Amino acid sequence: MLSILPLAVGAALYGLAFGVLAAQAGFPWWGVGLMSAGVHAGSSQIVAVDQFSAGSGLGGAIVAGAIMNLRYLGITASLAGILARLPPWRRLLALHLTSDENWALTLSERGKDPSIGALFLLGAGSVMFVTWFASTALGAQIGAILPDLDAAGLGFAFTAAFIAMARSMAPRRIAAFLPWGMTFVLAIGLVSAGISRASAILVASLAGLALAALLRLCQRPA
Repeated sequence: MLSILPLAVGAALYGLAFGVLAAQAGFPWWGVGLMSAGVHAGSSQIVAVDQFSAGSGLGGAIVAGAIMNLRYLGITASLAGILARLPPWRRLLALHLTSDENWALTLSERGKDPSIGALFLLGAGSVMFVTWFASTALGAQIGAILPDLDAAGLGFAFTAAFIAMARSMAPRRIAAFLPWGMTFVLAIGLVSAGISRASAILVASLAGLALAALLRLCQRPA
């Protein structure tokens, strides 16, 4: 819980920003709070609100959010060994509490100390869950009484947060960085070509995973 606090402070800041923008898109504060508690996935919530703001229906928002959350298939798969000994109900709770921040911190700390595992993930995740729920609901209450802040560039808070996380997790070797770089360049190119952002991210991510698998295969001894 103490280890995750610096990341929780950052999450609270862009949680407030998300709440403000969601309120100004027409969401009530309690609706934002319920979304944060039930979905608990910042990027998909941001995309869903963006879809609603653009005039898309519920189906479009759900599909876009689901595409953004496909990365959790890999994230939760990487936790299989850590969660294997937990009873099913606690395993489901851990998966719901898993976010980018506590997942990355848990694996990073586990690399230094193999004894760190499920309890660390749950403790850090509970802090992130409460932080995200409270900050987004509070931000929505603030957003209901403030002028339009999106025009002032507040929406970039989300982008900046994910850039910071990606930078901290980026590999140091050039060969390992290639899938990251290709994903980044391809996503920008697809969006520039007129493809929706959610679809561009999905296609670029799959291409990056394919390149990573190919590079790993080539590095295996004959």
